[in-house]
Amino acid sequence: MKVTVELDCTPEEARRLIGLPDVGKLNESYVKEMSKFLQGANSAEQLQNFTKIIAPMGEAGLKMFSSFLTGAMSASSTGGKSSSSKKKSD
Repeated sequence: MKVTVELDCTPEEARRLIGLPDVGKLNESYVKEMSKFLQGANSAEQLQNFTKIIAPMGEAGLKMFSSFLTGAMSASSTGGKSSSSKKKSD
């Protein structure tokens, strides 16, 4: 059996529907502070040091996140179907 539910709502309405907190102000503050820092960075070394501070697990965390994004992009371009996952017929 397959059930499909379609909701027509804004991202804000969806956030409230599932009970997620409003992080709009936090996001604005974060973007503002990041912009200030990036404008003051004079060298690649400063950026690299900052990345090590804010990134959990340092460079390994960034590589893991990058591979996650790459996998998500390839899955979305193939429609989320991989060659190894086949549907069982009942």
